[in-house]
Amino acid sequence: MPPRQRFLALDVFRGLTICFMIIVNHPGDEGATFPWLLHAEWHGFTPTDLVFPSFLFAVGNALSFVMPGWENKTNQQVFSLVTKRAAVIFLLGFLMYWYPFFTYEGGHLAVSPFDHTRIMGVLQRIALCYWAAALMIYFLNTRSVFFISIFFLLFYWAVLYWFGDAGDPLSMTGNAGYYLDKWLMGEAHMYDGEGVPFDPEGWLSTLPSIVNVVIGYYAGAYLQKQGRNYQAVTHLLLMGILLLFITYCWNTGMPINKKLWTGPFVTLTTGLDLILLALLVYRIDISNEQTGNWFFEVAGKNPLAIYLFSDLFATTLGIIPMKEGISLYQWIYINLFSFLGPYYGSFAFALAFMLLCWGLGYWMDRKKIYLRV
Repeated sequence: MPPRQRFLALDVFRGLTICFMIIVNHPGDEGATFPWLLHAEWHGFTPTDLVFPSFLFAVGNALSFVMPGWENKTNQQVFSLVTKRAAVIFLLGFLMYWYPFFTYEGGHLAVSPFDHTRIMGVLQRIALCYWAAALMIYFLNTRSVFFISIFFLLFYWAVLYWFGDAGDPLSMTGNAGYYLDKWLMGEAHMYDGEGVPFDPEGWLSTLPSIVNVVIGYYAGAYLQKQGRNYQAVTHLLLMGILLLFITYCWNTGMPINKKLWTGPFVTLTTGLDLILLALLVYRIDISNEQTGNWFFEVAGKNPLAIYLFSDLFATTLGIIPMKEGISLYQWIYINLFSFLGPYYGSFAFALAFMLLCWGLGYWMDRKKIYLRV
């Protein structure tokens, strides 16, 4: 089998995404964060809300380069390969939330209770979306995948209104996804960062997010078939604009909401991702502009390793106590960055943290180490 073709624009796209994600996830002070680095509180959209769906889009795009290598595999082998990969990614996400696995209280070391560990999350959603999209695309024809994707979006829309709270079916604790997660997992296994148990990566809202992976796949497949030329870039731009127009129309009856992952959120984010990918292809493959590509290319070659390291390292810093009664994470921010002021200091900390994580990617790239699951 010939060596897998590298797609520089995709590496840069993934690198941009992972770098921005780390900056968003690890401010020095969460209470002093610029508005554009925060998610929309509920309905609405900010630049930060584009990060996670772009990751899913990139997963689909990368899948389009991997899938041709499955031609000589049996259906059973493909199903096993996809399922095992999804299971490993899901497990990594779960273990990342369970980390550090132990608690130290009252002078005693004890295992962190499983019954209070979050089950769903970012990597878990990536795993489920990858699994569903890969099997759909492999086993079904393009027409069937297209109509199933539309069905996912419309069915999810209907379910939210049919089974949500009659008074406000799109509220945080009144939507159908909340009720399903509470029934399946219980509140102790749900995300509690919203002030109430609610999982923005819950089971039901995973359904429409599969479409982000599907569109990413067909964008990559089209570029491989058409070539990275003016015509391909134009078509990607036009499709992106069409999806933005659909978003504008749909938003009148269904709000854009990242935490519910509504249909208009899917069309908005995939539309923006298509436009961004088209611009990168134009810049890198047509204009042959190389300035700045290397930095994001390095991060884009090892996004999973960098993401895992960023979260585990931040958690480690957060559990190491200092004499002042604060964590090492807080101590570093206060003593090295807070002199810049609350907002700029918090942003500088996040930027430095991202560069540290990028350094791991750089080292791995120099050693030709690439984390694949």
